[in-house]
Amino acid sequence: MEFISPDFADLGVWISLLTLCFLEIVLGIDNIIFISIVAGKLPEHQQRKARNIGLSLAMVFRVALLLCINWIIGLKDPVIDFKWINGTVIPLSWKDIILLAGGLFLIVKSTLEIHHKLQSEHSDANKKTRVPHSLGSVLIQIVLVDAVFSFDSILTAVGLVDNVVIMIIAVIVSILIMMLFAGPVTRIINKQPTLQMLALTFLIVIGVVLIASGFHQEVSKSIIYSCLGFSLIVELLNIRLRGKSAKYVELNNQDM
Repeated sequence: MEFISPDFADLGVWISLLTLCFLEIVLGIDNIIFISIVAGKLPEHQQRKARNIGLSLAMVFRVALLLCINWIIGLKDPVIDFKWINGTVIPLSWKDIILLAGGLFLIVKSTLEIHHKLQSEHSDANKKTRVPHSLGSVLIQIVLVDAVFSFDSILTAVGLVDNVVIMIIAVIVSILIMMLFAGPVTRIINKQPTLQMLALTFLIVIGVVLIASGFHQEVSKSIIYSCLGFSLIVELLNIRLRGKSAKYVELNNQDM
């Protein structure tokens, strides 16, 4: 990998940079969703702080990984063999182990969140007696997920660009853009319970994809994001329909 300064007079450098920025933003969607959901558990005056610290840590972590890029590439070398019941042997590298652990964490965390929301919907007492989350516990969860998504993001970028400086610039630009949109995403998700459920189920799917990748079973992320986009459009239409229905009922009650 090259650490030399890129020639910004070259159009190819700008194309590579824009492509990588777009890729980093797309790969960061699941990161933003997780941060938004976890930060939403904090008091409102701490949520922005948690989001900014979490994304800043993600940026620092990814830049640090890029500076150790040769070591990161070495994580692809097999270290242990995993044997299925049918006798099939799959060599696992440290990268695979990290993806497996991260996928499992996302599935467990998202499932527990869904369970908690279903329980709290039917228990007002639970809402009142619930212990508020601390900023430290939220940041620990964000750092753990940032680490997994950072490895996945960096290893994907390695196959597209050879210049580490371009990668670092793309990471910084993409994180700044994510900081800009993390606030609106958090407010929208917190305002609509159905969007929270959609986001949590999406994180479960991402967890399954990470585990599949850890076992060398590649799943097209474009299909996953397309399904998410379609589901989001349908849910936004449902939200608008419910809003119009509520206004219609309110107007009828006023006329009566």
